[in-house]
Amino acid sequence: MEPGDLDAPVTGPLDLDRLRADTPGCLDHVFLDSAGSSLPPTPVLDVVHAHLRREAEVGGYRAHDERLDDLEAGYGVVAELLGCVPGDVAFTESATRSWLTAVDSVPLAAGDRVLVTEAEYAGNAIPLLTLAERTGFTVEAVPSDGTGAVDVDALTGLLDERVKLVSLVHVPTNGGLVNPVREVVDAAHAVGALVLLDACQSLGQLPLDVRAMGVDMLSATGRKWLRGPRGTGVLVVPEHVRARLRPRLVDLHSGEWTGTSQVELRADARVFELWEHSAASRLGFIAAARYALDLGVDRIAAAVSDRAERLRAGLRSVPGVRVRDLGTTRSGLVTFTVDGVAADAVRDGLRARGVTTTVSRLGSTRLDMTRRGLDELVRASPHCFVSPEQVDAAVAAVARLA
Repeated sequence: MEPGDLDAPVTGPLDLDRLRADTPGCLDHVFLDSAGSSLPPTPVLDVVHAHLRREAEVGGYRAHDERLDDLEAGYGVVAELLGCVPGDVAFTESATRSWLTAVDSVPLAAGDRVLVTEAEYAGNAIPLLTLAERTGFTVEAVPSDGTGAVDVDALTGLLDERVKLVSLVHVPTNGGLVNPVREVVDAAHAVGALVLLDACQSLGQLPLDVRAMGVDMLSATGRKWLRGPRGTGVLVVPEHVRARLRPRLVDLHSGEWTGTSQVELRADARVFELWEHSAASRLGFIAAARYALDLGVDRIAAAVSDRAERLRAGLRSVPGVRVRDLGTTRSGLVTFTVDGVAADAVRDGLRARGVTTTVSRLGSTRLDMTRRGLDELVRASPHCFVSPEQVDAAVAAVARLA
């Protein structure tokens, strides 16, 4: 089966040898940071490198024009991956740009209310609180339930006609839980509120279906579990939602200058795009989406879950190590602490032993970390290209530090 062959079967387990051959960077060390910025597969790198070389040969404009068909087809590829239609898809430069563009388009005013969960990420909370201070709406947190997930009953009790937006983080950056989506959407829609799903940590590792989930907006990045280039993102806004939004960050791509004092904005989701972008990176994002479809997202999810659960079980067996993940439905993010050892020291000690992890701090998820009395966590996120033996090696490396 060749990389990118969308006609290949997607049943049965993943071919680990193929995955690892496509990911040379995973061969000489244990890479456990796909929740940060993953290792792109060779087919993605090839697409990016080839386009950059072509730009060096003929210039960016001509190189871009030569790939117009591929760039246009990319909307369909991403729509297939996310369970929507091509007209709902906008490419951006990051999940942050997607999220900010979406929120900035919601007509919020003094007296309105915006609800967030305790898993809200600082990259969302900081601009939202800044906008609230300037505009006069309020931002309120929905409590978590006993498992750590958003408490849907508590959400229902907070909802009224003044709530215009619910910001829902699908998979928190600092733990393994997966928040419920459909239940939150149904509750919010009962009072006419919009739901923005931050899928930054779920795109590429979990199946996503915008129509089935019913979300009004979805933001995500390419560099994490999807294994695309940095500087890429996507925003999904279905047609029935776009009429309720007022995009402000528009340019000559988002609309047309139709008269001396008149403009006409695009009707599709590309109204949220800007003209200038990296064509090489966007082609790489599309290649990463094709690669995920080729493998089968269900199969990716099963493999990621297998590695994450193996890692959790191994870490729990090490004296002095505490797995900190919450939730009943788990993702591929595994967080832990080592008694008496700072998170930075654990990360650095693992790196010296050929294991790549990262640290999640209080400032990234202040509400949740404060509730749990935590200042920092070590975060490990094994993708499907990580072998079971590498997971065991990572556990052994942690044990030597504990």
